[in-house]
Amino acid sequence: MQITSKVFVVTGAGNGIGREVALQLVEKGARVAAIDLSEAGLAETVNLAGEKGDAISTHVVNITDRDAVLALPAAVTAAHGQVDGLLNIAGIIQKFVPIADLGFDQIERVIDVNLYGTINTIKAFLPELTQRPEAAIVNVASMGAYAPVPGQSLYGATKAAVAQLSRGLHSELMATNVQVTGVFPGAIGTNIAVNSAIMTPEEMAAMSAGAGGKERKSTPAPEAGRQIVAAVEKGSYEIFIGSDARFMSRMSRLSPKRAAALIYSQMKDLLGH
Repeated sequence: MQITSKVFVVTGAGNGIGREVALQLVEKGARVAAIDLSEAGLAETVNLAGEKGDAISTHVVNITDRDAVLALPAAVTAAHGQVDGLLNIAGIIQKFVPIADLGFDQIERVIDVNLYGTINTIKAFLPELTQRPEAAIVNVASMGAYAPVPGQSLYGATKAAVAQLSRGLHSELMATNVQVTGVFPGAIGTNIAVNSAIMTPEEMAAMSAGAGGKERKSTPAPEAGRQIVAAVEKGSYEIFIGSDARFMSRMSRLSPKRAAALIYSQMKDLLGH
């Protein structure tokens, strides 16, 4: 898909991967409707775009608010005249605790953001996208969708649902002009735990350090953004970001029990095991 002169809706554009995607899209000549809960975060994204900031419209919206999301297509069209792509990047993780210790309020919040938020935006924008000469939908899942991470079972379940939603949507739209891409990031260098309101910055730093103070490897957010934009250009079916995501994808297919044991050995310290 050609990026230049297209209009893309990017959720989670106020920080992390979403911000990087928004910035790299406008750098390639696109216009972006940036969606996020944080007005300050969106303002910083526009500021970082520099002279290309005028290509970004900002929309402070909670993607779990269905009525607010359903009003977005009209707002984006008013700002840009069209909608050519939807990139669902917004997402949160759960507290690093077993399911037995996860409250129903926290369970519902993760499901609402990760799954219903994605469904809300797809339902809102799909009628617009099917009218375009070419269009794209990108849904960000996670390595946790196929490789179980202890203390992130509910998060992984929502991302597995997003992955299968993307595959089903791809099949439903196969005869149309709308391409659908599923994205499976491994560990990415963002502040997702802080933005998910489950950790302080200090706790996030300690988690990133891992056992014995050895830093956990992660893919930089700008590189993750680059790969997602490239996937839009190529019309990729699915992409796996990071050597960890690619390795665990293969291992999970060949020996799922061994893959689960390997992840447990690497992540069990997060649960105090």
